[in-house]
Amino acid sequence: MLAENLNDLAAFLAVARERSFTKAAAKLGVTQSALSQTIRNLETRLGLRLLTRTTRSVAPTEAGERLAKTLGTRLDEIEAELSALNELRERPAGAIRITADEHAANRVLWPALARFLPRYPDIKVEIVIDFGLTDIVSGRYDAGVRNVELVAKDMIAVPIAPPMRMAVVGSPGYFAERARPTVPEELTAHSCINLRLPTHGGLYAWEFDKNGREMRVRVDGQAVFNSVALLVRAALDGIGLAYVPETEVEPYLESGQLLRVLEDWCEPFSGYHLYYPSRRQQSPAFALMVEALRAARHEALTTI
Repeated sequence: MLAENLNDLAAFLAVARERSFTKAAAKLGVTQSALSQTIRNLETRLGLRLLTRTTRSVAPTEAGERLAKTLGTRLDEIEAELSALNELRERPAGAIRITADEHAANRVLWPALARFLPRYPDIKVEIVIDFGLTDIVSGRYDAGVRNVELVAKDMIAVPIAPPMRMAVVGSPGYFAERARPTVPEELTAHSCINLRLPTHGGLYAWEFDKNGREMRVRVDGQAVFNSVALLVRAALDGIGLAYVPETEVEPYLESGQLLRVLEDWCEPFSGYHLYYPSRRQQSPAFALMVEALRAARHEALTTI
């Protein structure tokens, strides 16, 4: 009876979180009709209506919201403990979910994981690209990757990349018709390619620092993207100036396809950190991944 109740409660929690029988059924690997019957049986046993159903949506009732809130952390803890027990086998195993921005995923996470994963075939890693400051607890992530300045103080933050620098770049064709800016204020007279970030209230203000003097400049131009790769491509196509991580444009600077300006205003800052809740009990798989990321950072520092 206990196992049946736990399964039914887990099914209810999936529907409450997904707000959809279709999505919850797919996640649980059952049919939608079977899932509906499970919820009806649970409601009958409890004598309470847990979900409000319409032809277009599903939402928890007041009782359902209360139950989902109570169940969420407890079932997650049970699932995490079972996963940890499973990983006590001879070969580390388990699934790890990480949220990171595009640049961190491409330049830091994946290069390290590409070497790490073949050594541990029973470990699975999911990387979700997100420029926002995702709540990794409510989002059910194991960890996130951001610049340390953006990490909440109650998180454990592990450095996994060397210090970073930003670069303002444009194509030779663009500069053929325009004077190169020598101070950040002059960017307002240029066509600049904007990046839209949800956590900055819209368009990202370019940040500069020289001899302790900090400055933020809001720029304007014809193109706006939420992808660093497209910022670089637009700059290569002569659409305007782009403000991007230095590592994204190093090959183009070396080849002369892009030219750099305001380099003296782009000072290094702390690199990416892997962060996770301080109360999180590390699984063997997670601990191995953290060590692999640390080793990759050490290797990168020794080659600088």
